[in-house]
Amino acid sequence: MVEITEKLEGPANDANPDARLELPFEQRQKSRLRARLASGEEVALNLPRGTVLRGGERLRSADGRVIEVVALPEDVLHVECASAEALARAAYHLGNRHVAVEVGNGFLRLAPDHVLEDMLARQGAKVTHLRAPFEPEAGAYGSHTHASPIGRLHGEQSRARIHEYGPREGRER
Repeated sequence: MVEITEKLEGPANDANPDARLELPFEQRQKSRLRARLASGEEVALNLPRGTVLRGGERLRSADGRVIEVVALPEDVLHVECASAEALARAAYHLGNRHVAVEVGNGFLRLAPDHVLEDMLARQGAKVTHLRAPFEPEAGAYGSHTHASPIGRLHGEQSRARIHEYGPREGRER
């Protein structure tokens, strides 16, 4: 069994792949997973916790091979609206329910759910069932790097993080 231990970043992500790993979104969210390459060869995914794989990304196996991640087509609801305002309203209501949503140019996609489908239709959205790769947004806090004072001492790039700073001067807790 081939062990996959590294997600390639930056220019390394453009490397020519030696193999393909085809997965639906639900499995691309897992950092520990047994699966099969398109060739049928069994692999064990052993990536850092919180890693989410996107179609087109590259991984490196323990034996040095570059493996391309392929987002498999899956059942999704495809949502279109008559105006940008109506689409934004639909996105707002889905976000308010913490639904994983893919945002495209003039459309939204989400996993099939008859309750959400009905809600969207009642708002006037055109909802169709499709089979397509599903690539939902990572979210406002989608970065999987975790701040720690020790990391900064050891060269972690410094950047502002949510809830990193205490109250402003002059304000009491």
